Formats: sequence, structure tokens, C-alpha cells
Amino acid sequence: MPTLEIANPSIIALTAVVTAAAIWTIILAARLTRRPRNRLAPSVDLVDQARELKAHGQIQEAVFLVRGETGMSQRAAARFVNRL
Repeated sequence: MPTLEIANPSIIALTAVVTAAAIWTIILAARLTRRPRNRLAPSVDLVDQARELKAHGQIQEAVFLVRGETGMSQRAAARFVNRL
């Protein structure tokens, strides 16, 4: 029976490096899409609208408004509205 021999160990090392780089790139891309760094800050009008909705007891509507305007997550928008 013929035995399987590795012709060139440097090919295996190169394959491992390329595979690791590809995995790292995929992980980095996934993290960047989850947390965009160019978020818009809430405008004064948005803060006033959210504050008015909260004053009328419409907290969920205020959270929905903040999420729609800024792209915040549900949790971050709820914290923002609760701090108004």
C-alpha cells in the first residue's frame, strides 16, 4: 500500500495562515455590522418628541421613535427614554 506523504510542509503552513486570516476577516466583518460606529446622535427635536411621548405615558412609542430615528437597539433606546 502506498503511504501518503506530505510533499512540502510549507504548503500546510501557508494554508493554515490563509485559513486563519479568512476566519479573522469574517469575524471582524460580523462585529462591525452589529455595531456601526457612525451612529447619529439624537437631535434636539427627537429628544423633545420622545420626552413629550414619555410625559403622556407612551413610553413604548417613544422607544420606537428613538429606534427608528437613530438605529439604536431596543435596550439602548429604552435606556435613553428612561433617562429623559
